[in-house]
Amino acid sequence: MVDQIKTVWWRGALRRLITVTFTLLVVAGSAAAVVFGSNFLADRAEATDTVSEAAPTLVETTELTVTDGYDVPRQFVGQVEAAASSVLSFERAGRLSQITVDEGSEVTKGTVLATLDTALLEAEETRLTASKAAITAQLDLAETRLTRAQSLLAGGHVSQETVDQALATRDELASRIQETNAALDTVAINLEKSELIAPFDGRVGSRNVDGGETLGAGSPVLTLIETTAPQVRVGLPLSVDASQYDTVAITIAGTEYPANLTQIRPDIDPVTRTRTALFTLQTTDTPAFGQTATLTLPTYVQATGTWVPLDALQEGAGGGWTIMVVEDDTVRVALVETLHADETRAYVTGTFTSDTRMISTGAHRVVPGQSVQILTAQR
Repeated sequence: MVDQIKTVWWRGALRRLITVTFTLLVVAGSAAAVVFGSNFLADRAEATDTVSEAAPTLVETTELTVTDGYDVPRQFVGQVEAAASSVLSFERAGRLSQITVDEGSEVTKGTVLATLDTALLEAEETRLTASKAAITAQLDLAETRLTRAQSLLAGGHVSQETVDQALATRDELASRIQETNAALDTVAINLEKSELIAPFDGRVGSRNVDGGETLGAGSPVLTLIETTAPQVRVGLPLSVDASQYDTVAITIAGTEYPANLTQIRPDIDPVTRTRTALFTLQTTDTPAFGQTATLTLPTYVQATGTWVPLDALQEGAGGGWTIMVVEDDTVRVALVETLHADETRAYVTGTFTSDTRMISTGAHRVVPGQSVQILTAQR
């Protein structure tokens, strides 16, 4: 029994000894691994080159120039009109013989556009001419008789009454010739008025007849539009002094035309409460009449500030705007207020002074307080 107990005790002791020995070996191996790894990492750290300090970021800057104000373009809508547009008609009635132009035809001043039938007038002119010839022959005879009667009266062969009758006959025939001449002048005037003449250079608009119609006096025949000096009619508010803008730019269908101020009407439109200004386009490429035209006038706004590109603006705290500036090669933040903006730039005022250097491009690559190096300095 005693021997069995001893045997069990020795087996337990041997088992504990083996466990302790294995544990000590594991701990010693771990310690050796830690020491080896520390030395290896230290050696690698010593072998690594020392990193040099980063070079300052290169930036482009623009010098801010503070001004007293800026121009704001204001646009006003108008309409293209012809300098003259006339509805032509005959002053006398008659049958339309022919019309020589079509709609859109270009004509010059003095061109015959249409004619009336003149057969009756020509016949009347022939009759009056013949009548004048007959009266002229009678007048020659009356002159001869008057001369003879005056000679006989001097010799006492005829009475004074005979001379008076010869004189009266001569005067009557002379008056009839004057009357015939007046009738011939009337026929000539009617013949002239039987032709419709272009009063100015232009193009034919609407044509109301085709030929062969019997027209009354004043019946519209066609419309003639002057194309040499197109005008633009624009209503301007009373706050705009149009007389200051002798030369302006007017945009029509995407094309910009130079124009000169022609007239300013003295009255006010009762509906729009504006004054009408007429501008003459300086172009040989006549736009279509009736097109919408846009007049652009610069209006000066007095406000201290400067122009900056839109991409230079950054959103700041509280919904405000900022720009990045460089002072002593260090990035600073300048608070700005936008007064006006267009497609590419904004007019701002803020915590900057004239000659301040603003980072014009690449402001997103830097932060306030960062040291930078100016690459180019633009004015």
